[in-house]
Amino acid sequence: MDVIKALEAEQLKEVSDFRIGDTVKVHFSIIEGKTERVQVYEGLVIAKKNAGLRKTFTVRKISYGTGVERVFPLNSPRIQKVEVVRHGRVRRAKLYYIRSRSGKAAKVAELIRSKKAAPKAAPAPQPENAAAEA
Repeated sequence: MDVIKALEAEQLKEVSDFRIGDTVKVHFSIIEGKTERVQVYEGLVIAKKNAGLRKTFTVRKISYGTGVERVFPLNSPRIQKVEVVRHGRVRRAKLYYIRSRSGKAAKVAELIRSKKAAPKAAPAPQPENAAAEA
């Protein structure tokens, strides 16, 4: 195995599974002087770039009426966690067209996932005289 690939494999990190169109909360640690705090950045994932250790994803949010985008490196040690708030239903790999939309047109429809079918329980036993009365 290549030396560079071996070093990159050590630094890979497991992050929750999210896709394009999902609304996510990124918990990102910020260092200000000697203090360190975690800031939450919530927005819509509009792009993902896959390149091994250099994977990045772009999150867009509206802040005080202005669109703000931020690119996060997926394997950064500063990312504490990525929470999926809601899943979006999209048919594109990149949602750059959202930049030119405003208001309700900039919304992404929510993906409704069906719950896994629970095993069917046996029907409740009925009293014998209830069957005779019917």
